[in-house]
Amino acid sequence: MKVLYGVQGTGNGHLSRARAMARAFADSSIEVDYLFSGRAPSRFFDMECFGAYATRRGLTFVNRNGRVDYRRTLLGNDYLRFLRDVLTLDLADYDAVVTDFEPITAWAGRLCGRRVISMGHQPAFDYAVPVANRDLRSSLVMRLFAPGDVRIGMHWSKFGAPILPPLIDVRDGPMEYRRDKVLVYLPFESQARVQAMLADIKGYQFHVYAPGLAYEERGHLKLRPTSLAGFRRDLHDCSAVLCNAGFELASECLALGKRLLVKPQSRQMEQASNALALRELGYGDALEELDVDRIRTWLAREEPAPQICFPDVATAIVRWLEAGDFGSRALESLSTRLWQGVRVRAGTLLPQTGCHATDAPGEPGLSAPLA
Repeated sequence: MKVLYGVQGTGNGHLSRARAMARAFADSSIEVDYLFSGRAPSRFFDMECFGAYATRRGLTFVNRNGRVDYRRTLLGNDYLRFLRDVLTLDLADYDAVVTDFEPITAWAGRLCGRRVISMGHQPAFDYAVPVANRDLRSSLVMRLFAPGDVRIGMHWSKFGAPILPPLIDVRDGPMEYRRDKVLVYLPFESQARVQAMLADIKGYQFHVYAPGLAYEERGHLKLRPTSLAGFRRDLHDCSAVLCNAGFELASECLALGKRLLVKPQSRQMEQASNALALRELGYGDALEELDVDRIRTWLAREEPAPQICFPDVATAIVRWLEAGDFGSRALESLSTRLWQGVRVRAGTLLPQTGCHATDAPGEPGLSAPLA
């Protein structure tokens, strides 16, 4: 079986999922080629695991000061080039297309009559999951941006639907727990404003990541450029994370037992819905707007965070692809089996060990399955 795997590059969460999938594909009989779009080729980093991957311009969203700018998004994309890329993409050698919110591969597969499997967080909104600020525009984007005839959604709960647990790229537990260390990743916000607010909060070391930053020490502010290795190192030994409400990073925080405070992008239904879900499930807290007093109060509370042990979703999806049964019953069976492997450890302020799919029901410190 040969698969073309399309990945939307606007956010790093899609790339993180793709890295986990690349490892799972490497141990399978499936041959995979990768196509990335949504950002300039020079802005992709740590891509060695994808081999000789291809890039296209694709479609992307323009963000300004923490919100999606729909006018600039509409005017800033090259739709003629997008259409040309769709029409000229050669799928003759592929048995199927897998797309993680990547539109060129999805639409090319649809037009060529190839099976298109759309996977990621967005397809979960086909079902009755928590939703905030839904409107016609955002609903159409969810369904039509990267359509598929098989849609595999992922979320933090099954919500009574054939949804899978998060597919995360977390392989090791925290190396060392530092109570005063806070990881900050707010790439869509004004970095000057973020740094000014954090400068007023004493007693913590803030490790701030964002595109365009350089390595710099400003007292208790540690500024860092985007870097997979550095970011993962700081994520593993921090005690708390302040970030936008993207699905993938929040999922990694839950797997590592990190306290989580999210600030969703304004005018972005998916992130607003993620913030709502985190609150409803009791997995994290959220801000409508950045507020230094709210951040200071949240840090001072030091409320214990749960740790969720997710199974190896990437390998399960690869095995499902190899089996070749893409019907609704097979997907429901896959969903049920994976949720039976999910465990929640009660919140604690102590350092956590790694969470693995081999944790057995009834193991001390673990709850019952979430299925």
